[in-house]
Amino acid sequence: MPETPSFVLEKANEPLHADTISVAAPRAEEVLIEVAACGVCHTDLHVIKDEVAFPTPAVLGHEVSGIVREVGEGVTHVKPGDRVACSFIMPCGTCRHCEKGLEDICENFFNFNRLAGQLYDGSTRLSRNGQDIAMYSMAGHAQHCVVPSRAVFALPETVNLLDAAVLGCSLFTGYGAVRAVADLKPGETVAVIAAGGVGLSIVHLAQAAGAERVIAIDIDDDKLALARELGATDVINSAETDPVASVTEMLGHGVDVAFEALGSVPTVRLAVDILDDGGRAVLAGIAPAGHTMDVDITKVVRRKLQILGSFGAPASTAMPEVIKLASLGKIALEKLITHRFRFEQTAEAYQLLNERKILGRGLIETNPHVA
Repeated sequence: MPETPSFVLEKANEPLHADTISVAAPRAEEVLIEVAACGVCHTDLHVIKDEVAFPTPAVLGHEVSGIVREVGEGVTHVKPGDRVACSFIMPCGTCRHCEKGLEDICENFFNFNRLAGQLYDGSTRLSRNGQDIAMYSMAGHAQHCVVPSRAVFALPETVNLLDAAVLGCSLFTGYGAVRAVADLKPGETVAVIAAGGVGLSIVHLAQAAGAERVIAIDIDDDKLALARELGATDVINSAETDPVASVTEMLGHGVDVAFEALGSVPTVRLAVDILDDGGRAVLAGIAPAGHTMDVDITKVVRRKLQILGSFGAPASTAMPEVIKLASLGKIALEKLITHRFRFEQTAEAYQLLNERKILGRGLIETNPHVA
C-alpha cells in the first residue's frame, strides 16, 4: 500500500490534523487519483462538529480534481494521465434507484459510504498502522484518493484543473437544484436563501437558465455583493429588512421558486413563506441532525405549494453538463472560489469556514504542480 500525506479527523469536535496514511490500489471499477485540489464544504464541517453522524477516524473532502494514476479492472472511460473531476455522489449503478436514473439517492452510496465510510465491497481503501480509516465520499483531503469510476469525469483542456474541483459538489449541487429538481424555466422569478458556496452556485446557474429575477438573501453584505457579480438581479440583507415584505414590494407577490441553501429551521420556513401561489421551495442545505421543518400546513395545501428535497444530482447526466458549461466559459469559477489554501492549511480552512470568513467557495490546492 503506498503512503500519502492526508488530514485526518480522529474524533468529532476535534480539528483535522496532518498525518500519513496508506492508500490501497484501486479495485474493479475504481480509479486512483493524484489530487490536484479539493473544495472546502460546509457538509464536511457538519461532520467535524458532530452535526452529521459519521464514523471516525476519517478522511473528509468530497470535491476533488486531479490526475488519474491507476485504474482498476473494467475502467475504460479514463486512463492514467487523464485530467479529471469527481462528483461527491458516487453512484453504484446497480441499486434500485440507480437503475431508475435516480443516482442522487443511490442506496449503496448512503448505506455503505455515508453510514459506514466504505466503498461498495464493504471496505475502505484507507488505513493507518493496520487500522481502517473511514472515507467521506472519496476522502479528498489527501494527496491521493480512490474513487468509484462512475464518479470520475474527464476534463477538457479548456477547464483549469485546480478550479475544476468545485464542479463536483458546489456547482453539481446547484445544477441539481436548478435543473433536475426545480426544472427552472426562463422568465421565472427566484429567491436564493443563503449566499454561501452552494447558494452562489444556484444564483449563477439560475441566471444562466434565464430566470427573470434572481433575488439573493443573506445577512452578509459582502456575500450579497458577490451574488450580484454572479448574476443576482436583487439582494436583500435579511438582518436589516423583512425579505418576504421586500419581495412582495418588488414583485407584487412571492417568487416562483425559492432555493434554501443553508439548512436551518428559520431559512426553510422563509423559503416556504416567500413563495407565490403554486410555487416550489427547493431545499438544498444540509441541516444538523434532528432539525425539523416548521411550516404553515394550511398555506402549503391551499396555495398548492411544493416542498422539494435536492441532494446533488444524477452524476452520469449532470456532471457532463456542468463540465460543458465550465468549458464554454458560462461558469465563473474564479469568482466562485474566493479563498485558496495550501494543503498544509487544510485545518485552518475549516476554522475560517466555521467563523463564516469564507465568502464563496474555499479551495485547498493540494498538489498545484500537477495542474
